[in-house]
Amino acid sequence: MFFFRKVYLLITVITKWLPRYFLNQIRSKQKPKHILFCLVDHFEPGTANVSIKVEQERMKTLLTKYPKIVEKHKDSAGNLPTRTWFFPPHYHRNHSLKDLVSLCEKGYGEIELHLHHGKTNPDTAENLEKTITQCIKEYSEFGIFGAENGKPRYGFIHGNSALANSRNGQFCGVNNEIKILERTGCYADFTFPVLIESNPKQINSIFYALSNPNKPKSYDRGIPVKKRDRKRGDLMIIQGPIYPFFLKEKLSGLRIFGSAITGKPPVTKKRVDAWIKTGIHVKGQRNWIIVKTHTHGASEDSKAVLGKEMDDIFTYLETKYNDGNNFILHYVTARELYNVIKATEAGEPGDNPEQYRDYKIKPPQYDSSPEIAGISEKLKKLVSKTYRYYG
Repeated sequence: MFFFRKVYLLITVITKWLPRYFLNQIRSKQKPKHILFCLVDHFEPGTANVSIKVEQERMKTLLTKYPKIVEKHKDSAGNLPTRTWFFPPHYHRNHSLKDLVSLCEKGYGEIELHLHHGKTNPDTAENLEKTITQCIKEYSEFGIFGAENGKPRYGFIHGNSALANSRNGQFCGVNNEIKILERTGCYADFTFPVLIESNPKQINSIFYALSNPNKPKSYDRGIPVKKRDRKRGDLMIIQGPIYPFFLKEKLSGLRIFGSAITGKPPVTKKRVDAWIKTGIHVKGQRNWIIVKTHTHGASEDSKAVLGKEMDDIFTYLETKYNDGNNFILHYVTARELYNVIKATEAGEPGDNPEQYRDYKIKPPQYDSSPEIAGISEKLKKLVSKTYRYYG
């Protein structure tokens, strides 16, 4: 069964990727091309149920190594590479979230919401909404989340990639999750791509999901975000590239890759090229290319994203895709990427995405001074109803 699923995925991606690829090559003659590079991190310092000591060592490694990596690099406007840490409440303990905020205070990235739920038993719409609302309240004590019209807005990644109950009832339980996310202030979902059944059929695109409370995985297809168009649909889905790739440069090496940076195998220059050539963009703005990548930066992936592999990716982006004539590079957070997309959708006249980083949602005001070690008992109980809490 697993083999046939892999073959089906391979055929599906190839048949959808190839026409889009050739169309992009024919139509996308406008120069320069702006490359919007966004790295999102499913950040879980205690993943795999490690000891508290290991969890703290992982945080210490991030705090010491991350600045050393990014301080060597800059995009076209002089911005450092940034990472968006999607942080789950069940690892808000032992001052881990406070420590992460201290990095954000220094301009190294931003924090959004990652949530696992519905694992030990299916979640309910009521409990999910209460959990998210309480997360926003407690994260906001550190100044986490940007604001639009004075209200906090957050980006979202679903634990186990089970958005809107898309994994046969596992790891979620809530069909109308899309509506709940919107209602609680979510501006976009950043879960995909993944190489499993929950991935949308509408690949390599930015679109508005259409929520259906009676149907799981109602985001499977949606309405593409277009330049000079109004929002039509529900929550915005911002995807990274998924594409066919010859791992060994021969037919037997044909694989499907997503946008993960894991070190297994390492991201090569050709894979970076594939990200760009996939050409994800807002319809009508082909020369603003979106490259959303992802990692699990507190697991073994940290060796890649805190080491030479990440350093090499930045170096290649800055040499190949930042010459000022053919390509202009922009390092963006998840919030900034969303803002640029919304500016494009609104038909703003500027020809450089740099000016739209804070277009809709204003920057968070981080403050690591509160002596808050972990989540409240109230939030812990909400999380524990459907997901085992180790802490």
